[in-house]
Amino acid sequence: MKTSYIDILPRYSETDQMGIVHHSNYLIYMEQARLEWLNNLGFSYQKMEEDGILLPVYQIDIKYKNPIKFGDQIKVKTTLRNIPTTRVEFEYEISNNSNQICATASLTLVFTDAKTFRPRKPLESFLEKCKKMSWDD
Repeated sequence: MKTSYIDILPRYSETDQMGIVHHSNYLIYMEQARLEWLNNLGFSYQKMEEDGILLPVYQIDIKYKNPIKFGDQIKVKTTLRNIPTTRVEFEYEISNNSNQICATASLTLVFTDAKTFRPRKPLESFLEKCKKMSWDD
């Protein structure tokens, strides 16, 4: 399950006066998709936080290609780029209901100790599940 998909229906409040989804909402959609990816893997971000692990954003790169309009159903594809170290990297593709790619992105998060805010290794159980994924593609 290196890749997961989630469908999202943008809300009117997320659009500008022209009915176009504001670019800042793409980050929210990607976060929603990432949480779903973790849930599908069997991990709860809330549980990770309760266990003293945070995942702050280190770097994000978004390329906007086509606008998302009010009424568009979008699909967010989330893919784990490689086996995590102290960092975990995801790639995203957001497409509309016409299968046009609206945006692509890459995101790096850092596993961080909640008390010291220092980088740390991921949970061993998380790392083991990631290693069991198919890495052929």
